[in-house]
Amino acid sequence: MITEILSYIKNTAAAVPVPAAILIAILILFFIIQTIRLHRNHSSLRQDAIKRSRSVIGGQLAEQVAPFLPGFPCHPGDARFIGKPVDFIAFPGLTEDNEVHEVLLIEVKTGKSNLSGREREIKRAVAEGRVRYVEYRVE
Repeated sequence: MITEILSYIKNTAAAVPVPAAILIAILILFFIIQTIRLHRNHSSLRQDAIKRSRSVIGGQLAEQVAPFLPGFPCHPGDARFIGKPVDFIAFPGLTEDNEVHEVLLIEVKTGKSNLSGREREIKRAVAEGRVRYVEYRVE
């Protein structure tokens, strides 16, 4: 863009004499306009990054406090935070009567977030009954 302007100025300078101050003013004005455009684009990208960062932090906070919120599927003392690939593994009944009624894999989601591909695969494996208990002994 700058080269086009300079080329235009050079071609028209021969036909019409233009003072150097006007040429410099045009170049400075062009530079200011480009800087403003770049800043606007950068600013909108930055705002989007801040919005996504806040969303991630909010989701992480929700994961940590979820066992204490209404509607959580078990007693908070029965849940153990894992984080990845699911948020919690829970053993309902363990805290109250020392008897495990079931084993839950719990994924906490906020807003419009969806399960990731890995989380969907885990959910499908559980739904299909591809779950085992393994005792591993270290000799």
